[in-house]
Amino acid sequence: MLSFVNYQKSYHNFPALKIDDYSIDQGIYWIKGANGSGKSTLLKTIAGILDFKGDIILKSPAGNLVNPVPVSVKKQTLAFRKLVNFAEAEPIFPEFLTGKEMVSLFSAAKGGDLQQSAYYIESMKMTSYINRPLGTYSSGMLKKLSLVLAFLGKPEIILLDEPLITVDVESLEILYRWIAEKHEKEKTSFLLASHQPFESTVLPLIQKILIENQHLTPL
Repeated sequence: MLSFVNYQKSYHNFPALKIDDYSIDQGIYWIKGANGSGKSTLLKTIAGILDFKGDIILKSPAGNLVNPVPVSVKKQTLAFRKLVNFAEAEPIFPEFLTGKEMVSLFSAAKGGDLQQSAYYIESMKMTSYINRPLGTYSSGMLKKLSLVLAFLGKPEIILLDEPLITVDVESLEILYRWIAEKHEKEKTSFLLASHQPFESTVLPLIQKILIENQHLTPL
């Protein structure tokens, strides 16, 4: 489903990550590694936020499971980004916008609808403050918003960077339910980057991936 082609990412000529030709199938994956191991860098390059050498190709079924359509993050950037949703570890949003306005913007860009947006807002118990300016949000509230945005539309893959931080236990259970539902009903794949262990409720669904020695290596 997701293929890395001669992938290399460096910072000021310092090699951060290197992945030779490598593909992962549809599923839920845990990118497990210590801080500084390249987890966030990997997700940001997949999301099209950071530049890198090589290419990343998403083979989107697009209704054709026999011959899936290849979409390159370098050559079909807009199409690729519509199929890939990303939630950062520590999200930052324009403080003058409201949470509802952010949801509306993302939903329009990702092809979502009002019913979908309402489901995620209500189930994450954000209704009481969704109309407030983002400058009034706590870090936990911003994190919840970023998770809602990541589930909007019909993405082929959702990237969650450190989804376990700044989120309370009750909200984590809701997130785990979302992951299971999205994967089961829409066959959405997930890359979950975390140095913390996941709970048993979602762990059985995960196929592990480990960043080790600057290579992406399956466990």
